Parts: sequence; C-alpha cells; structure tokens
Amino acid sequence: MKPETGKASGIEAAIITDGDMRVSVLNYGAITQGWWYKDVPLILGFEDPNEYLTDTRYLGAIVGRVANRISGATFDLDGTSFELNANEGKNTLHGGDDGLSKQFWELEQIAENEVFLSYVSRDGESGFPGNIRFEVRICLQGSRLVYSIAARPDRPTPISIAQHNYYTLGAAEGVDRHKLKLASNRYLEIDDLGIPSGRVLATNENGLDFSTPNTIGSVPDGIDHYFCFDHDRRPKAPVVELTSPSGLALTVYSDQPGTQVYSSYELTKPRRASRGVCIEPSGYPNAPNISSFPSIIYTPEKPYRQELILEVSEE
Repeated sequence: MKPETGKASGIEAAIITDGDMRVSVLNYGAITQGWWYKDVPLILGFEDPNEYLTDTRYLGAIVGRVANRISGATFDLDGTSFELNANEGKNTLHGGDDGLSKQFWELEQIAENEVFLSYVSRDGESGFPGNIRFEVRICLQGSRLVYSIAARPDRPTPISIAQHNYYTLGAAEGVDRHKLKLASNRYLEIDDLGIPSGRVLATNENGLDFSTPNTIGSVPDGIDHYFCFDHDRRPKAPVVELTSPSGLALTVYSDQPGTQVYSSYELTKPRRASRGVCIEPSGYPNAPNISSFPSIIYTPEKPYRQELILEVSEE
C-alpha cells in the first residue's frame, strides 16, 4: 500500500490502526508523528509535517547512528581515529546533523497495522565509518506498539539507536505529576554538557531513585540522565512504567542495557517545558570512548538488533 503524501514536499505519511489504536508514521526521520488511543493523543507531535524539517528536539524520530552524546565528536576504532560532525558544541548528539532523524527513508505500508522503513547510510555520513542498511518495522498489536530495529554494517562500526517519542498519555498540562518507575538503581554520572564520565552511581544517593514509583516533578532540576537497567531483572519483565493522572499507563519492554530519560524541562516554543517525557532505551552513551561501558561496535557477522515494546493500559 502506498503511503499518503503529506503537505511538505517529499514527506509521506502512513496511518496504521488496530482496534482502539492509531499511529501516523513519516518517511522523514522514520518519525512517529502521532499515536492515539481512543483518539487520546499519547505523544507530542506536529500536525504539519513541514515543522519536522526544522525541529531541533527530535520529536518522535529514530535517532542515530549513535544515539545520545559522543564526547569531542571523535572516537578511535581498530587504531584509526574518526572525526565526527559536532552538532552540540564540541560534541556529537544523536548522530550529528546528518543523523538518521534528518534523512528520508523508504516507507512501505505492508498491512493495516504495520509499516516498514529502510535507509542506507553511506560510509562517512557525519564522519562514521561503514555503509549500513537500517530497517525499522513498526506494528500495532492490540494494546501494544512494537518497534523492531535492525542494522547491517559492511565493516565494524558503532551503532546505538533510540526511538525519541515525547510521551504525554493524554495529559495536556504536562508530565510533572506522572509517576515513573524504572528497573534501575544505577545511573551514569555526567558533566555539565551531559557527557558520561565513566562512573556509575547509585540512584538512591542522588535524588534520582525511581525503583519505586515517583513523580517526574520530584526532581526539581529536571531529568536528563541515562539509567542502567538491573542485571538481575526477570526475562521479558518491564523496564519502565509510566502512569498519568489521566488514568492511562505505559509499560515499556526493551532488550537494551538502559535508557535515557528526559523530562523535557528545556523544551522551548512552540512547546511548553515539561510537556512530555522521553524514554529512550539504547546503548550506553559515549560508549566508543569509555572501555568499561558495554560495547556498541557491530560487524557484518554481528549485526545490530533492537526490539522496543510499548503497551498502553487504563488504570
């Protein structure tokens, strides 16, 4: 099935549905433009696709090649130093200016409830080595929205993908009163620029403990941290639970080692600060530069895969 052409030149949109769920997906940035449950909006999004062309906050996008930050916009691999595009001061954020969120993907609607996106990132894009074929399958399955992500490189290269929805769960007033629970008691220490130092700290010693439900607004300076999931969590157990005063709840299942949580406290016009919360399961940020972090280097023999499952329920 051919997606509908949007208002912006070159941007196409596909709508998938299943029961009470509806999702709009764009070929630009593999962006999830909207997600509705019984017509209640669950994420932030722009109605006009043109606005995504100048969006700097990655609303709904697939971000990478390497999500999050790489210090100094450089890393070494197999004796070679790679200089990357520095798009956040001296650092690289979410793959640089030519990251996955800024590309036009091939978009195909393969069923009423499923779309398939693909993009080939060429060697040297934003400074990263290797050609990579990226594939994202987005499927509604009853109360679940599933992202299946794959990447096949032709040489060893770092890959870490994050899906960058801003979740609201129907709360127009913001997310400060939403309750968050994480399968985590550790997080990564960061400097003033958000770059991990390599130290892993205990959440209960630094006011970031969400091992039991706590309101997002309980952190007065806002949340923009990477939380390491518990090693001993049960297989297929949820890693994140988010509940809204609206009565809706989101349960997140992920095979990634942790997640960035961003409470959008710095969100600027046309959006209000703390309007949504990002939950971004991915590899450890700055991993190519910190040997103690789990490796994010993938090869033709060891391609990249990620599955992200988002389940909505009513409390």
